[in-house]
Amino acid sequence: MGDRMTPVASAPQPDDEPELQLSPSETMAHNSAMRLAGSRRGQRSTQKALASIVLGFELIIVVLIGLTLFGLSVLEPRELGLVIGGGLAAVIVLGLATVRLGRVGIVIGWIVHALMLGTAILLPQALIVGLLFTALWIYCMVKGAQIDRARLQWLAAQDG
Repeated sequence: MGDRMTPVASAPQPDDEPELQLSPSETMAHNSAMRLAGSRRGQRSTQKALASIVLGFELIIVVLIGLTLFGLSVLEPRELGLVIGGGLAAVIVLGLATVRLGRVGIVIGWIVHALMLGTAILLPQALIVGLLFTALWIYCMVKGAQIDRARLQWLAAQDG
């Protein structure tokens, strides 16, 4: 595992930075995330790839929150917990399906996080999970946008 980040000395980089090699599993994971984010050759959005990853993991957590609401009989009738968890899961699936279509998936992701934080009214422990995922979402949106801008600048510098 320690050898996956070893520098390649074959071609000197402009800023004397060593080139990093991805392991086969890292390459496969990266390519899968990019496909899910709707990238085509030459069109890649790290922000969208990160959004699909965060929403995918959040889907699992939302289903578990719905099951917890049901199991603890927080609401009356108790099946309402399943409806809330399933409804929020459906919104996440909608966000995952539309993350390829411009900014729609990103906006739905922000709505999902607001709704997930709202579940803390019913289940106070969900606030911890909601805050963690919201912080992760914000970080991924900011860093993804920075990476996308840097990639565009790099491509423009290569062309010019």
